[in-house]
Amino acid sequence: MRKNFGPKPYLYPQPVLIIATYGDDGTPDAMNAAWGGISDSNRVAMYLSAGHKTVQNILSRKAFTVSMADEDHVVECDYVGIVSANQVPDKLARAGLHTTRSQFVDAPLIDELPMALECRFLSFDEETELLLGEIINVSAEEYILGEDGKIDPAKLRPISFDPVNHDYLALGEKVGRAFQDGKRLK
Repeated sequence: MRKNFGPKPYLYPQPVLIIATYGDDGTPDAMNAAWGGISDSNRVAMYLSAGHKTVQNILSRKAFTVSMADEDHVVECDYVGIVSANQVPDKLARAGLHTTRSQFVDAPLIDELPMALECRFLSFDEETELLLGEIINVSAEEYILGEDGKIDPAKLRPISFDPVNHDYLALGEKVGRAFQDGKRLK
């Protein structure tokens, strides 16, 4: 028998996105967000409150990066989500995270997080708080690439957010091949 929970944002897996920007003074900033994902082949969509310093930076600088939080940096990634840059402007440094300027957009890459979407701002709807960005480049450290030169999730080790229990979860092992396994039923 099913149990009904009513309308809840329960969807698995939910990515843990670390959004990085530069402030008007050039200080790098980042926030943790779980309300986002890919909305088209070259777009990312996120629901972010306008009061976040990161959102203010995006609106000002017209650029941001999105990294996947990983197993090795759970504490640091959680910290940038619970501390506001409006109160702690150097929260990235306090978290022990370092940045390098993106070659493609006016935003920082977080050195410790090995994969990032480098994005140009497209739009922000203040009513719905939907922020859209165009993916200009995807960059990845070589140590997370497989023998085929593609990003290997087992090496990236991204985490997901459990909205029911408020936990971070490691992603599991490969269980099938997308767009292949279903062919057996044709």
